[in-house]
Amino acid sequence: MAAQETVDHKYVYDFSEGNKDLKDLLGGKGANLAEMTNLGLPVPPGFTITTEACQAYLATGREPDGLAGQIEAHLESLERAMGKRLGDPQDPLLVSVRSGAKFSMPGMMETVLNVGLNDQSVVGLSAQAGQNDRFAWDSYRRLIQMFGKTVCEVPGEEFEHALDEIKNAKGTHNDLDLDADDLRGLVDAYKKIFLKHTGREFPQQPREQLDLAIRAVFESWNAERAVLYRRQERIPADLGTAVNVVTMVFGNLGPDSGTGVAFTRDPASGAQGIYGDYLANAQGEDVVAGIRNTVPLNELERLDKKSYDELLGYMARLEEHYRDLCDIEFTIERGKLWMLQTRVGKRTAAAAFVIAGQLVDEGLIGLDEALHRVNGAQLAQLMFPRFQLDHEFEAVAKGIGASPGAASGTVVFTSARAVELAAEGKSVILVRRETNPDDLNGMIAAKGILTSRGGKTSHAAVVARGMGKTCVSGADEIEVNVPAKRFVVAGQTVNEGDVVSIDGTTGKVYLGEVPVMPSEVVQYFEGSLDAEHVDNALVRAVHRIMTHADGRRRLAVRTNADTGADAARARRFGAEGIGLCRTEHMFLGERRELVERLILARDADGREAALEALLPLQRADFVEIFREMDGLPVTVRLIDPPLHEFLPPLEQLAVNVAVAQERGEDVAKEEALLAAVRRMHEENPMLGLRGVRLGLVIPGLFAMQVRAIAEAAVACAREGRVAKPEIMVPLVGAVQELETVRAEAERIIAEVVGDSGVEVLIGTMIEVPRAALTAGQIAEAAEFFSFGTNDLTQMGWGFSRDDVEGAFFWRYLELGIFGISPFESIDRDGVGRLVRIASEEGRAARPGLKLGVCGEHGGDPDSVHFFHEVGLDYVSCSPFRVPVARLEAGRAVVETGGSDSR
Repeated sequence: MAAQETVDHKYVYDFSEGNKDLKDLLGGKGANLAEMTNLGLPVPPGFTITTEACQAYLATGREPDGLAGQIEAHLESLERAMGKRLGDPQDPLLVSVRSGAKFSMPGMMETVLNVGLNDQSVVGLSAQAGQNDRFAWDSYRRLIQMFGKTVCEVPGEEFEHALDEIKNAKGTHNDLDLDADDLRGLVDAYKKIFLKHTGREFPQQPREQLDLAIRAVFESWNAERAVLYRRQERIPADLGTAVNVVTMVFGNLGPDSGTGVAFTRDPASGAQGIYGDYLANAQGEDVVAGIRNTVPLNELERLDKKSYDELLGYMARLEEHYRDLCDIEFTIERGKLWMLQTRVGKRTAAAAFVIAGQLVDEGLIGLDEALHRVNGAQLAQLMFPRFQLDHEFEAVAKGIGASPGAASGTVVFTSARAVELAAEGKSVILVRRETNPDDLNGMIAAKGILTSRGGKTSHAAVVARGMGKTCVSGADEIEVNVPAKRFVVAGQTVNEGDVVSIDGTTGKVYLGEVPVMPSEVVQYFEGSLDAEHVDNALVRAVHRIMTHADGRRRLAVRTNADTGADAARARRFGAEGIGLCRTEHMFLGERRELVERLILARDADGREAALEALLPLQRADFVEIFREMDGLPVTVRLIDPPLHEFLPPLEQLAVNVAVAQERGEDVAKEEALLAAVRRMHEENPMLGLRGVRLGLVIPGLFAMQVRAIAEAAVACAREGRVAKPEIMVPLVGAVQELETVRAEAERIIAEVVGDSGVEVLIGTMIEVPRAALTAGQIAEAAEFFSFGTNDLTQMGWGFSRDDVEGAFFWRYLELGIFGISPFESIDRDGVGRLVRIASEEGRAARPGLKLGVCGEHGGDPDSVHFFHEVGLDYVSCSPFRVPVARLEAGRAVVETGGSDSR
């Protein structure tokens, strides 16, 4: 965004000028307010200041030229439409100032209500409300509290303490028991707090209040919690937020007024029905903050049937219009219903799949759109275990199941403690009366969240659903005492450090750790649940969408597996072969000594003896895997052990020899071993004698493995099975290395397979940057490439995964150098470019070259999309991630507008 803007650049839009497709410019809230206005729904009049204005302000530290005049013009238009002036002492127009980014960031940025109130207009507001002094002074104290905290950084707890003092003096815990005089006194207390922390009186000029509130919303885009949330949700940092200035409507005018949040379907399960929360005689922030426990939305039918029926009509209209679950905020002002916001609602992973299937059945969307609306991260959540409950486990409390899942952990009462214990590898449950945006760090660190207040639309519930965290809210049987670090429930005291379990589906809370059982989705993938006949909406929805994804995807999905058991499970999960069989994993445990003998052998006889012992073990391993993968390809990587993993630790061996020498023991054998280990010792084993280098240095090692692979394939062929081995040479950096290994391998394969009909491909792993850059040469000797993106990332970035993730990645993520670890999701610009170069140059040299990936990125949703774009043939990942990769491979086709299917 340029620092200087022309005066005629449009920064402010009336609600009637926008629509739902302008989210980039007007933010999600502004675009949807405009859409509802255009649909004729009762939206309080207002205007939106664009994200471009925010971007310009953040870039220069001042409002862009022309913004102030445009705000003035739209404010005057709003005053004419309402027949009121901002802050008029007799009949004041009051407005709310709300943030609204393109992507929903619940509670992360700022809102200020009742802007325009001052010492004079509060009297006029009371008169216009029928001499309702209580309402007027309650509105004024809310303005000072929100303005002070949001705009002037006055500590929010000071306002809370002042409120608690007045309630305690009154002998009540309920805000509604405070009368007008109490609230007038609270306003005076709030003003003193404001003066103490800011050095100035609370501003009495309505336009100054408005301008300062707008700037505060701009600046909240870069508030610590907003930055942290964006990183967590992978929201770009340069979007900025829009600002919505909306005429105030009041839900705190008395029992015939109120505020609420409604969902057109259950955001936790996806079930159709009436879901939401309502709070009489309250403003909207009371619902979201969870300060008072709400009543279910269907109670509104009894309290105000006219408004209830209108709301249901608007809900149905909005859902049909948006073709999705809608999250709606509304206020009733003395029997008049106002629609304050709508958006496509956040939902749990289970609800995402169920709702997508329902909307297909209702003819609102097609299967491609249903596939687009779910994702692999949600599917992974559904595969986590759930509680296995029996008579031994009785719930001690029941709240609202706000975000499903089963979570057990150590109780903590502060965000800081949650972060501290999570960093030590402990599972924690964050317990609060209610959460607020400042708790975001702890919510990210926690396994689950438990609150004694709030409902399905409280801060804890909305944020937890967005992050896929288990959450139980509104468990009001629990008395939480944060300063004492304990809570009391059912006559029992639970202290910080004790273990509890929470069920985000049922809302139940248990003391101690509850065992878990496999999820129904995993049972479906493993074949123990028949999706066509089971009475389970989630399993049926997953089956339907997965079937469509399989029909749409171009990428095949293989698995990384080193045993027959892993191969069998992956095949049940839908794997179409093995993309990586790591043979070094076959030499751990009892076989490690044989590899150690082979590596340290000083003569041919020693090597031959070790190889002779290893051959039948290797052959048996491959027979087991080929049997499980009958008819599917199996890529076997020849042994690639960093030497330090198979040799005795040098330091420990030296100490043992020295101690034995001191005792006068015969240590000739140990000394010879020590000398050999010293000779082989490497300062950086990950860049040392491993992969193809080891195979070339130790004669017969790769030959033994090739023979074992070929003999196993022939043995399976004789059983009537189809083995499709693909031999992969690791760590190749020069075509000459591959040519040398290939020549020997082809000789052995020809000797073993004879006329059995077994075909064996020979290829290489592209994991060294030089290999990627000379892929055209290497492809002349390789029938396939498999990208080892773990090593390619290490070598491309020049750091060791084992060392750096704990050493400094946290700081890189904090500074925004990384949006996400490059080991978790592929670095498209750097490592991804190496993959693209190697793919293009490899296929240019050998058009039929098969391309795959077998690093951890093969199961990462974002990375799968990249591999689809590059044109790979398959991805390979751990068995548990196979369904995720299948789903994302289908989504990649749909989201790129492809029409190809398998």
